[in-house]
Amino acid sequence: MALMDPNPRAHRAAAPAPDPYPEPEQLPQTPAVDVVVPVYNEQADLERSVLRLHAHLRSALPYTFRITIADNASTDATWQIATRLAQQVPEVRAVHLDAKGRGRALRQVWSASDAAVLAYMDVDLSTDLAALLPLLAPLLSGHSDLAIGTRLGRGSRVVRGPRREIISRSYNLILRATLGAGFSDAQCGFKAIRADVAAQLLPLVQDTEWFFDTELLVLAERAGMRIHEVPVDWVDDPGSTVDIVDTARKDLAGIWRVGRGLATGRIPLATLRSASATERAGDAPHGIVGQLARFAVIGVVSTLAYALLYWVLRTGMGAQWANAVALLLTALGNTAANRLFTFGVRGRPGRLRHQAQGLVVFALGLAVTAGCLVGLEALAPQASRGVELVVLTAANVVATLLRFLLFRGWVFAGRTPSPSPGTPDGMPGRAPSGAVPSTRATAPVLTEVSR
Repeated sequence: MALMDPNPRAHRAAAPAPDPYPEPEQLPQTPAVDVVVPVYNEQADLERSVLRLHAHLRSALPYTFRITIADNASTDATWQIATRLAQQVPEVRAVHLDAKGRGRALRQVWSASDAAVLAYMDVDLSTDLAALLPLLAPLLSGHSDLAIGTRLGRGSRVVRGPRREIISRSYNLILRATLGAGFSDAQCGFKAIRADVAAQLLPLVQDTEWFFDTELLVLAERAGMRIHEVPVDWVDDPGSTVDIVDTARKDLAGIWRVGRGLATGRIPLATLRSASATERAGDAPHGIVGQLARFAVIGVVSTLAYALLYWVLRTGMGAQWANAVALLLTALGNTAANRLFTFGVRGRPGRLRHQAQGLVVFALGLAVTAGCLVGLEALAPQASRGVELVVLTAANVVATLLRFLLFRGWVFAGRTPSPSPGTPDGMPGRAPSGAVPSTRATAPVLTEVSR
């Protein structure tokens, strides 16, 4: 079969056309992106889909790439087609597994890949390929840890029957109710992950079939990792052979297993949380000067908010109560803002503990301001509200300095910013020392064919 050049812009009228498929030694040894296409008995669609995907990547993706066909023990001609494509088309390789399971295929191929970003999509290409670059870009830039296509978000356009629509939305509602999932679409076959993040998460994911995606996302979210969502255009494949009833049963069993593991502590997320918090801290400014600058900006906003709240509340209550309520409300916002912007801590893990510690700091601030009010009332009983506000503002400055010292030395101790791991060219690096061990070296890839 003759293969057309999917990148006609490479030709020039004044010179002979370059070889659209260069020899292997001309190809980059380490791609930036590895796009995995898991298949099982897909002889009818495999060649057409892979060639279409390859043409799109060559023309639209400004990064080096590889396409990996992961054959899940097919019993038809899928493996023969995959090997032929791997021999004929550059940037395509084929891997054969002796056991079925999409999760199993992704685990093994991702674990063995040398690419910086790992992605996968269904062979039917139900998702519009125009969403691929927006999916990959936040990972290649280091902004996010995982990225998913969502058919349920604003801006998505979906064509499918009411039965599948109801099942999909019901499943995601169950995830929100049982596991507290914050992502909108767990099942869309269009996802990507940074390689260093995959090396940390994959050893903890047990499912080898369709629940693999959900388990991976839940663990990532619980570890405080960033999940970027991309609204997609998606058209249902009417020829899908997925057994919906059996898949639903296994998904519910997976939800129960993961929920029990999280509740009992059997899933060891502590290491992941620590590594994720360290990486997130890399977003905050380095050193005390940068932290103090952000803290000062947040402090000014908090002080103005406090003054406004006190002025409003003082009309209907006494000075001490107005001071306490205004200080409590601004303290909650102040802790959350400093957690995110000053000390670079993101995600749910530790959020309640940080707020509880922030309330202790608030109590100390309250003691300072309340003491100033008592002193004012003793020295000037007839002082106006304006004088009260000036005294309290000055007391708040003292309380703010105390808050910074306690935040840095106690509440967010150990969150001192440090550079996140990465390669010299800005591509995401491998897992830092102390992270969950990688399974790359031991992942059993049975058969591999490439050009």
